[in-house]
Amino acid sequence: MPKLADYRQIAAGKVRHLYEVDDKLLLLVASDRISAFDHVLSTEIPDKGRVLTAMSVFWFERFADLVPNHLVAWDDERIPGEVRGRALLVRKLDMVQVECVARGYLTGSGMAEYRESGEVCGVALPAGLVEASELAEPIFTPATKAEIGQHDENVSFEYVESAVGSDLAGRLRDATLEVYRAAREFARSRGVILADTKFEFGVDDSGALVLGDEVLTPDSSRYWPLDGYQAGRVQPSFDKQFVRDWLTSESSGWQRSSDTPPPPLPDEVIAATRARYVEAYERITGRSFADWIGPR
Repeated sequence: MPKLADYRQIAAGKVRHLYEVDDKLLLLVASDRISAFDHVLSTEIPDKGRVLTAMSVFWFERFADLVPNHLVAWDDERIPGEVRGRALLVRKLDMVQVECVARGYLTGSGMAEYRESGEVCGVALPAGLVEASELAEPIFTPATKAEIGQHDENVSFEYVESAVGSDLAGRLRDATLEVYRAAREFARSRGVILADTKFEFGVDDSGALVLGDEVLTPDSSRYWPLDGYQAGRVQPSFDKQFVRDWLTSESSGWQRSSDTPPPPLPDEVIAATRARYVEAYERITGRSFADWIGPR
């Protein structure tokens, strides 16, 4: 079995590293790092990388007939033992440099933009919407892909058209909304609201649009419990919102507007965040996280 050092690292993100296996395949490795407010925190969340990988595998397999994806294998002899359970063997793609976001509910940066202009990414919305309002129809709200330490910036569909062409922009929008609708319906059957999510797509050698990166994880999506949902307030969530809330509380002693990096997370925040990630996986998939592969 190969070691991770046998593969050439070709990219590193906030949470993932990418390695070249051969001229057709890559190894996508998820760490336990967590980012918030464009900072990679010094504290890791145990098992986070394994949860993200397990969740991605579930969704890639579930929607394999809906849209092509880059997953080749998740349990394979070409995956080094040291990263087994938090690494995916994937196809090389020509990645589209657009964050493809679908929103079915109004929150986060979408809520902030709506309050200022009544629109989100150029999409006009009805007056009177409040925090966590469900939209009449999901909307495509793309963003630029930012470098580490920078912030993704919401853009209009017209911006995407100018960047990648009208045909590809339309395909990105249609695929994003199709997968979001299917995932939202499934999540709801599990007692979970999929408020919004972010996809990344690439193009293969044949010109086909292929779903890449991670998919529908607690890092790339907002998951809320269906039970107790009420528009007009911030919803409890199964993602890193718990970390964001602590960082912006008086307890952290950190000012988001300052130049200083966020402080280390306390043990109770680490444990609660891990529990939320695991609960998201188990509620959505109906599987036990303890059964997922790889070293603990």
